[in-house]
Amino acid sequence: MNLERYFDYNATTPVDERVLDAMLPWFNQNFSNPSSFYRSAAESRAAIEEARAHVAALVGASPGEIVFTMGGTESDNLAILGIAEAAGDGEKHIITSAVEHPAVLNSVLMLKSRGLKVTVLPVDGKGYVDPGDLRRSLRPETILVSIMVANNEIGTLQPMDELAAVAREANVPFHTDAIQAAGKIPLNVRKTGIDLLSLSGHKMYGPKGVGALYRRKGLLLKPQIAGGGHESGLRSGTENVPGIVGLGRAARIAAEEMSGVERQVRPLRDRLLKGLEDRVPDIMVNGDPVNGLFNTVNVSFRHIEGESILAFLDQDEFSLSSGSACSSHSLDPSPVMMAIGRSHAEAHGSIRFSLGRFSTSAAVDALLEALPPVIARLRAMSPFGKEALKISQGE
Repeated sequence: MNLERYFDYNATTPVDERVLDAMLPWFNQNFSNPSSFYRSAAESRAAIEEARAHVAALVGASPGEIVFTMGGTESDNLAILGIAEAAGDGEKHIITSAVEHPAVLNSVLMLKSRGLKVTVLPVDGKGYVDPGDLRRSLRPETILVSIMVANNEIGTLQPMDELAAVAREANVPFHTDAIQAAGKIPLNVRKTGIDLLSLSGHKMYGPKGVGALYRRKGLLLKPQIAGGGHESGLRSGTENVPGIVGLGRAARIAAEEMSGVERQVRPLRDRLLKGLEDRVPDIMVNGDPVNGLFNTVNVSFRHIEGESILAFLDQDEFSLSSGSACSSHSLDPSPVMMAIGRSHAEAHGSIRFSLGRFSTSAAVDALLEALPPVIARLRAMSPFGKEALKISQGE
């Protein structure tokens, strides 16, 4: 892979060399099971607890409130299913939004199939949830609100303080999928009033296969994996020590370098967006690039399909995504694009550009040189593009 031409940081990030160095000894030098009783096992346990402290610090929590998982999807499932199953019998109601990741939406739909009531809040044209809509949707039987911090496709940052406050006023637990936000923007579960927060290692220059769930102390969850009672009884299974150590180091680095990364990446993102607007006609910018994630641009290229754009750019070693990486092989239009009011055609023509630590101005300029001819060629091949060209020329 050509890292310099990588524009898919929201799908996954390369492992930081410092993270890899921290992980390596725990594969074969000290491979002890942290639940054993000899000295090397105690060292493994200590490494896990150090990592737990770094993850907790990243989100403003206490170490005892962090549960390690195998990734963001498991964290979302544990939060949502765990709350629902711990709530006991009787009528139960969950509120989420139309732009959530499938790990949230499919968990909620699973509960709906079991008889739980579900409200899916709409969003406006930029992907924002209205706190007023949330307030009007709350019921006496509401057991959970789950709304993500940052959207993985369009970068929209939800008004978390307001949303969490509405849930807190009603004494309803508030969960957020922070997988795309953790390590990019400051998070503080105490100040915001968040009860459950999911994050993932591979979105912040850590390893794949490891994540964490913050659970406010005292909040009841039903474990989703039966076993030996690891992770305070909430996530059984021998801990992935190298992965957890890597997640902890990645969290520590993110906390220390977050503002510097934004200062580096935001101007590159802005340069890319302006270049697209200047050089490519007939596009639509999705989301809110001014107030959204500093590394993300999502654009719909009218009259052509995003998959064709990706195929041509891949020949020049540019790596990008159309829609969410988790759903990139689906032929259905992105639910996020549909939720913000895009047509099927506009949704299919959307491309996500996401930048990161290793992005450069030279790579942005190279992409801006390569992309316009690709768009022009594809539109010339498309019957819809030809018709649009005739209209624009007054024919």
